Amino acid sequence: MTHPTEKTSLRGAVVVASNRAASGVYDDTTGPLIVDFLVSLGFSCGRPIVVPDGEPVAEAVRAEVEGGARVVLTTGGTGLTPTDRTPEMTRPLLDREVPGIAEAIRAYGVAKGVPTAALSRGLAGVSGDCLVVNLPGSRGGVKDAIAVLEPLLVHAVEQVVGSDHSTPMTTG
Repeated sequence: MTHPTEKTSLRGAVVVASNRAASGVYDDTTGPLIVDFLVSLGFSCGRPIVVPDGEPVAEAVRAEVEGGARVVLTTGGTGLTPTDRTPEMTRPLLDREVPGIAEAIRAYGVAKGVPTAALSRGLAGVSGDCLVVNLPGSRGGVKDAIAVLEPLLVHAVEQVVGSDHSTPMTTG
């Protein structure tokens, strides 16, 4: 597994979109799972930021991007309910989309026998020097997304700034 360079730790952030968790109805369990995942890949990452669905998601993602995060993973708000607005909050923040990541997450869930994985409207894309990926809100959906992201996330984050394209110097 490739890890971020030892000299500088890349910063990751997790934004949880949940009206009920934000209001204290229950404790979020997906955010800590994602934080542990990012740390296992060598990212520095603070506690999950739990916000209500809607504009607070955009504000939290924007703040993390502007604060220097190289990857922001969101969880929740990607379904079909009227309050599921994470993709709508994410899209305007993106300079360019990376649709293959979100497609792979959906396909992985469907292939595992979870037909409702196809209902996720999550996006992935680049905002400045940061990769932003919307993950589903369920623990199972998050675990599936982690399985998809594990072999490619560090490479993708490094690609955003071109740092993975070093080639041997030749004299000529």
